[in-house]
Amino acid sequence: MAANTGKLAGKTVFITGASRGIGKAIALKVAKDGANVVIAAKTAEAHPKLPGTIYTAAEEVNKAGGKGFPCIVDIRNEEQVQEAVKQTVAKFGGIDILVNNASAISLTPTLATPMKKYDLMNGVNARGTYLCSQACLPYLLKSPNPHILNISPPLNMSPKWFAGHVAYTMAKYGMSMCALGMAEEFRDQGVAVNALWPRTAIWTAAMEMIGGGSGVKEQCRKVDIMSDAAYVIFSRESRKCTGNFFIDDEVLKSVGVSDSDIENYACVPGKTLLPDFFLDTDAAAIKSQIKTEASPKESSSGVAQTFKQIESLLSEDLVKDMKASYQFDLSGDNSGTWFLDLKNGSGSLGQGPLENADCNMTLDSKLFLDMFAGKASATTAFMSGKLKIKGDLKAAMKLEKLMNNMRKSKL
Repeated sequence: MAANTGKLAGKTVFITGASRGIGKAIALKVAKDGANVVIAAKTAEAHPKLPGTIYTAAEEVNKAGGKGFPCIVDIRNEEQVQEAVKQTVAKFGGIDILVNNASAISLTPTLATPMKKYDLMNGVNARGTYLCSQACLPYLLKSPNPHILNISPPLNMSPKWFAGHVAYTMAKYGMSMCALGMAEEFRDQGVAVNALWPRTAIWTAAMEMIGGGSGVKEQCRKVDIMSDAAYVIFSRESRKCTGNFFIDDEVLKSVGVSDSDIENYACVPGKTLLPDFFLDTDAAAIKSQIKTEASPKESSSGVAQTFKQIESLLSEDLVKDMKASYQFDLSGDNSGTWFLDLKNGSGSLGQGPLENADCNMTLDSKLFLDMFAGKASATTAFMSGKLKIKGDLKAAMKLEKLMNNMRKSKL
């Protein structure tokens, strides 16, 4: 673990989207040094499904040893951003660190992405990052060690990171392009501008909504790995640390954090971890969970038997929870096309294509059996190219919940 050193005592840290998740974790980390922390987010009243508000986060900052300052800010609104910056400077005298953490996500393909969602993602991710950076820079330029950190991925032009969710990728890469361009623009003036991205999925309330229940949590790391990595970056001399696309565990290893300590960031140490988007899977860093060899129990009727087991789980409650339909195009020993409708009535399934399925999945039948038996991760298979998905990626992720139910039922 990266220990606090006290280097950020009295520094003012402006964090967008800090009422929960990674943003709040960073807020609490710098608070332990005695930093002034601006909680710039929209959530002034408790969300029915997501915990935390700007006020509860500020209270936690105060308890951790910092000075929390809650600001109601929609970073798409220029007036609100400018006013929050103005109030911050009036209260603390300046700004030393900006964390562009706020983000919007919709893992939907082009024809399933309304312009309202497109505008939301690009308004928050790309434009919001640019706006907050622009508003804070006049004060960052006066700081002795100024940092901007965008929670965004390395720029990877592989088509697979665009094909399933063009709008989201464009918006998220917009944040990364801000880091790339501003780092060079302000290099001579000593403002560090970097990006930080997780190696694996991080367990947050948002991830719980997207990915499902505890089965997904077991394959994630805690938010602490991101906050510890961010702290290491902030502690570095800004003139010597700019223009980088950092990965969380690489940052920690660079300061001597051991592999065993990094393992402790896992929600359940020892479990296989889901790789995050935009990173080419590194087998040395993340243990592969995909097993394509059939077990002795698997026969030519294995797929049919699996669907029979799924059928026993169908219910109106499951349909209400899932609200998605699937088509599986299987190759290999048990080739064929199957469908699973968890969108209508109490659900249905069978052989053959399904018109207008929300999610089409193409994979080897052995991998299909392994996924439903708990031997393989759908996300890892997708990242490695062994599973091809067309349609709603969010629906594909929710299918993990059904797999978890099957495993719990020992089917």
